[in-house]
Amino acid sequence: MTIQDVDPTTFEQEWADWRQRHEAVLADPHGFLAITSINWLSEDPQGFADAPGIWATGPDGVNVEIAEDEELIVAGVAVRGRHSFGVIPERGGVLAASGDAVIEVARRGGYDIVRPRHPEHPLRANFAGVPVYPPSRDWVISGRYIPFATPRPTTVGSVVDGLQHVYDAPGFVEFEAGGQAQRLTAFDGRSPGSLTLLFTDATSGVTTYAANRSLAVAAPAHDGTVTLDFNRAVNLPCAFTDLATCPLPPAENHLQVAVEAGEKLPYERADAGGLAG
Repeated sequence: MTIQDVDPTTFEQEWADWRQRHEAVLADPHGFLAITSINWLSEDPQGFADAPGIWATGPDGVNVEIAEDEELIVAGVAVRGRHSFGVIPERGGVLAASGDAVIEVARRGGYDIVRPRHPEHPLRANFAGVPVYPPSRDWVISGRYIPFATPRPTTVGSVVDGLQHVYDAPGFVEFEAGGQAQRLTAFDGRSPGSLTLLFTDATSGVTTYAANRSLAVAAPAHDGTVTLDFNRAVNLPCAFTDLATCPLPPAENHLQVAVEAGEKLPYERADAGGLAG
C-alpha cells in the first residue's frame, strides 16, 4: 500500500491527531516554552533571579549552594546546603523542582547550563499553536537509507554563536522532490533504529524558520526503504525562544526545493518581525 491508497479523510485525520499530540507536548507546563533564562556556568559562583541557589561548575561537575529559606528538590529529596550534580554528560541533564518551577541543569556544546522553567512564563501561557501548511499526500515521499560503513562524527554549528555540537551520523537518505534527486545526512532518532533529519530548504527564512527544521523518520525497512512525511516537519525550540542551543543542519542538508509542508514560522517570531536563527 502507498500513501495514495490511503483514504484522504483518514490521512488528514491521522495528521490532525498527530498535530494535537505534538502541540500538547509544546504546551507542557515545564516544556521549552516555559524557559525563562539560560545561564552559562563557570567556576565563579553566581546566582540567578529565577532559580534558587548559588551555582558553579568545575572538574567535579556542577554544584549548588541552597540557603535555608530556599527550596530545591532533586530526585524527590529536598536539598539544603551544598549539593553536587556531578559531571553531566554532553546532551544530558537533570530536572530539579522548586515550587511550581523546574530547574534544568544540563550540558550543551561542552558547557554546563542552568535553565529555569516557569509555567507562568508568557511564551508558554500565551501559546496558541503553530501555523502549518495544509497536509498534502504529495509531501509523503519514499526514499532509501544508505548507511555508512561506520557512523561518522559530524560537527555542526548552533544557533548560539561559537557553540558547536557533535553527532554521529549513521548514514544518509536519498529521495526525489521537486523533480530533483535529494540527499540528507541523517542522525539517530529518539527510538532505536529511527532517524532524525535536520534540514533547511527554499522556504527557510521566508515562510519557515530560517535556521532549521527537523523530520523524524521511522526505522528503515530491511531493504533501506524509508518514508519521509514532510507534513510532520517541525520546528526546534530555537524557533520559539532565544534561550535554546539548537543545532544547525549539516551544510549539505539544504534542499533547493521549497518544502511547503510541515510547520511554518511560529506566530511569536512573525509577530516580532524576526526570521533570524
